[in-house]
Amino acid sequence: MSNASQAGTFSLGKRTVNRMGYGAMQLAGPQVFGPPRDRTAALAVLRAARDAGVNHIDTADFYGPHVTNQLIREALHPYGDELVLVTKVGARREADASWHPAATPAELTQAVHDNLRNLGVEVLDVVNFRAWGTLHAPDEASIEEAFGTLADLQRQGLIRQLGLSNVSALQISQAQRIAPVVCVQNHYNLSHRDDESLIAELARQGIAYVPFFPLGGFSPLQSEALSGVAVRLQTSPLRVALAWLLQRSPNILLIPGTSSVAHLQENLSASELVIPPALLAELDALV
Repeated sequence: MSNASQAGTFSLGKRTVNRMGYGAMQLAGPQVFGPPRDRTAALAVLRAARDAGVNHIDTADFYGPHVTNQLIREALHPYGDELVLVTKVGARREADASWHPAATPAELTQAVHDNLRNLGVEVLDVVNFRAWGTLHAPDEASIEEAFGTLADLQRQGLIRQLGLSNVSALQISQAQRIAPVVCVQNHYNLSHRDDESLIAELARQGIAYVPFFPLGGFSPLQSEALSGVAVRLQTSPLRVALAWLLQRSPNILLIPGTSSVAHLQENLSASELVIPPALLAELDALV
């Protein structure tokens, strides 16, 4: 299996991680709710990722809820010193699998303790505040109270480092006045590039940018062009889309998710793919 270290490294605050990581969301059941279809397969994916050099795993206790974190604990605990688990708070699930904001001080405090319990740790490596926004896009609502709550929990020794998800540049500035931000996780991919200037600014500050939906939302024209590049490189569109992100900016960390060891291998193998300048220019023009 390809090794995640081939993608190079970047700092996640005080830690250094391989730029190719793993997102655990898909390990839960349908709609990210309930138990996995195949528990043995889910555990195997986590162990295969670890064995392939993945040392940055993205999770959340509202995946399942609780299911994904419990799988991570079962598969990987006790955790190696090199592994960084990044979790998120700011949402909750109802019995019908619906998603709802959960950003009051009490809800955030409970979420941190749920993550600690289900991951089996005394301190969380990184906690991202997931702003609700318009679900998959940020708005400009203040996040000061919510992020301040997490900063208080950090001062209590329950969290090592803090990050943000689904946020605007203004909200990042709000948070940075309260505590250091080590990563930002937003919607970004080949077809959705609203954060171009933000990525550059975060790179200037040495802050990691972690795109979610790295493979989604392509128009038919974009999909055709991506497939054309993939054919010329004799590879898959998925590998090209991930490799493009790795070449886009050195502060981009990837967390593609899967519940399949075979698909994990394909994702990790994108670390080995270098897109030549001419083909890279074609992809860059797809906006």
